[in-house]
Amino acid sequence: METPRFRGYGLKLVILDLLRTPNHGYGIMSTLEETYRIKVSTGTVYPILASLRRSGLIKVAEEGNRKRKSYVITEKGERYLQEHAEELEDLKRKLETFRLFMDLNGDELKDALKEFFRRAEELDESQKEELKRVFSECARKMMLILLEH
Repeated sequence: METPRFRGYGLKLVILDLLRTPNHGYGIMSTLEETYRIKVSTGTVYPILASLRRSGLIKVAEEGNRKRKSYVITEKGERYLQEHAEELEDLKRKLETFRLFMDLNGDELKDALKEFFRRAEELDESQKEELKRVFSECARKMMLILLEH
């Protein structure tokens, strides 16, 4: 499943936080997927690492095997995270919610809705009525579960 749309600044902040422990690009990608169930490409991660490095927020910690660079946060990066602690915590809460959604097979629901939007114009009246019933039932059941507590 594709990542929730928190590219750019939000992703930079989360990656910077992850680099409190030295890691390389692929390790960051793995951590994001394992921790939050989000997938990002090398074409997203490496430009962010380059930007963070240019800004002095991270530095190369070591050159690993196969010339893989590990990065780590700098003192400037730590100060930056402290200044943006509230935003980071808000992002982490949203990512935890997304992780829970994915753990509850939310990707199946997302895929079904994506397919609905792709084929909506092709639906006949009986399909529309059946989907209306399914959507209503699903929404009703979700609300019952969510409002139980």
